[in-house]
Amino acid sequence: MVSPVQASDCPAAPDHSTRLDGLLHEVQKAATEDQAREIANRMWEFWADAPDLQAQAMLDRGMTKRTAYDFLGALEDFDQLISYCPDYAEGYNQRAFVQYLRRDFAAALRDLDRALELSPRHVAAMSGRALSLYGLSRLDEARAALAEALALNPWLPERHLAEPGGPLAPQGAGDVEL
Repeated sequence: MVSPVQASDCPAAPDHSTRLDGLLHEVQKAATEDQAREIANRMWEFWADAPDLQAQAMLDRGMTKRTAYDFLGALEDFDQLISYCPDYAEGYNQRAFVQYLRRDFAAALRDLDRALELSPRHVAAMSGRALSLYGLSRLDEARAALAEALALNPWLPERHLAEPGGPLAPQGAGDVEL
C-alpha cells in the first residue's frame, strides 16, 4: 500500500528569486517582442521548477492534461500538488489558469492571490489576476493589476488591453476632448 503524500513531505521550492530578478531587468530592456518572449520563456523554466520529482510529476501531468483540455483531470493534479506543496506558487498559478479557462474567474482570482503571496513578482500570475478581474467586470482593479504586471514586463501579450481604446486602458487614455 502506497502512503498518501503529505504537505510535510514537500521540500521548499528552489529559490530562483535572484535569477528571476535578473530576467525581469532584462525583459524591461528588451528591444523586440521576440527577445522579450525568449526571456519570458526562461522565467517559466524557473517558475515551473517544482520542489521535488514527485511535485514535478504532478505539475507536468496537470499541465499536459490542461493542454489536452482535460480540465477536470488537470484540476485533480493541481489540487494534489497544492495539498502536497502548499507553499509552491506555481501549483496555485496553474490551477488558476484552468479555472480561468473554465470561466470561473472568482476561483482563479483566489488562487492567483495565493500564488502572489508566495511569489509577489510572478508576472504571469499578475497578468492572470488582471484578466480574472476583467472577467469579473472589476475594471478599475483589473487596470491597476495589469499596470503593475506591465511595470515588470512591458512586453506581456495582455499589454494590448491597456492601449488607448483597449478595455483596460488607463481612464482618460485615448479620450478626445471636444
